[in-house]
Amino acid sequence: MISTEDVKIFLQAQQNELTESLVYKKLASIEKDAENKKILLQLSADEAEHAGILKKYTQKTVQPNRWRVNIIFWLAKIFGLTFAIKLMERGEEKANDFYLKFNEYPDLQKIAHDEANHENQLIGMINEERLEYMGSVVLGLNDALVEFTGALAGFTLALNNAPLIALTGSITGIAAALSMASSEYLSTKSEKDATKHPVKAAIYTGFAYIVTVTALVTPFIIFSNVLISLAVMLAMALIIIALFNYYYSVARGESFKRRFGEMAILSFSVAGVSFLIGYLLKYFTGVEA
Repeated sequence: MISTEDVKIFLQAQQNELTESLVYKKLASIEKDAENKKILLQLSADEAEHAGILKKYTQKTVQPNRWRVNIIFWLAKIFGLTFAIKLMERGEEKANDFYLKFNEYPDLQKIAHDEANHENQLIGMINEERLEYMGSVVLGLNDALVEFTGALAGFTLALNNAPLIALTGSITGIAAALSMASSEYLSTKSEKDATKHPVKAAIYTGFAYIVTVTALVTPFIIFSNVLISLAVMLAMALIIIALFNYYYSVARGESFKRRFGEMAILSFSVAGVSFLIGYLLKYFTGVEA
């Protein structure tokens, strides 16, 4: 006989499974690739089956969490299909552990097995262009953050004029973006990787660089005080590092803390050294902007 407490727990699990079934079905409705659509519909069917198994124990009908369905749907439209699915699937390991605790219910062990193996195998089949070019985006972001936080920090004391720093930084940034895009084009072309097109790789790299440069230069356009601009710029750099590495860690299944720490330490170390160099150059040369 199933206990009242287990019924309450299974009701929540039933809603989760039903919600995920609806999420996969909704994602399938906007997926253009036929193979991906097939995978998503299979995932939806599996989750619906899990909800049906749980209903045998709860004897109740539940409604899916529509709010969660819509949130994940829009995340998929903005950040890509794989990101949304893997973000949702981060809870599957906990779900697997959850179902394994109820070893007195054989049907639930089937769900645990599915959560641990079947869905992960299906998700591993999903392939998106934006992830194929993730290396190009990493290159553009990393280089822009490390080089540009350092350059703007150096300009801050060397020039001591916010509009001039913004102008100098913009010119430097655009030139660097074009240079990075060209280098990525030549690098990808020489690798002869059938999965990556040199022009697309160059565009991804250049675009990532330009977006980062724009975000970092903007504080010097808004604020006249160079030290305030510098502080805001560094905060922007930290936000960009956090957002990108969160996306990357979810999409690639890597550690967020490790990647975030490495990138933040590197960027801020270069900025600190460049700030000091700017101060020393200004002090020894006696040049005033």
